[in-house]
Amino acid sequence: MTDSAKTAAVRAAVSLLITGVAIVGAMVILGPAAYLWIKAAHVVAIISWMAGMLYLPRLFIYHCDAPKGSEQSETFKVMEGRLLRIIINPAMVLSWVLGLWLAWTMGYFSSGWFNAKLVCATLLSGVHGYFAGAVRRFSEDRNTVTARQWRMWNEVPTVLMILIVVLVIVRPF
Repeated sequence: MTDSAKTAAVRAAVSLLITGVAIVGAMVILGPAAYLWIKAAHVVAIISWMAGMLYLPRLFIYHCDAPKGSEQSETFKVMEGRLLRIIINPAMVLSWVLGLWLAWTMGYFSSGWFNAKLVCATLLSGVHGYFAGAVRRFSEDRNTVTARQWRMWNEVPTVLMILIVVLVIVRPF
């Protein structure tokens, strides 16, 4: 990891820590009134997570066309690594922590719609893990997935996001 990547990772960790302290502070100071603040932070984390999950496979598609070892390929490696470490990973962690707290607070664990949402969120986390492995494989010039296959993978987070939004808003069961 380069010095600039380490610095960026440290900044991301500090930001995550500050956000966590602010959220816990809001819970302690505001008590039950903290719910809406936590919910807002959860939505921001979800938006950040999804933005990264939708952009990362697009980078993979373009990276497939770059010759191994080229300046373009090396630039994609940096972009993919930073996107994953600085945006996607912290956003996923915040999404899960805040989402589980919200679900526990509201007693959603016995709701059918919530359990279906939880399955979709778990699948999205699995896709996240697959993408993280792809970042590692690209960084080692070991990608075996074609640009066409990455185009198909690019749709998976979108479909899961649509399902999650419908489950949360419509609550069909």
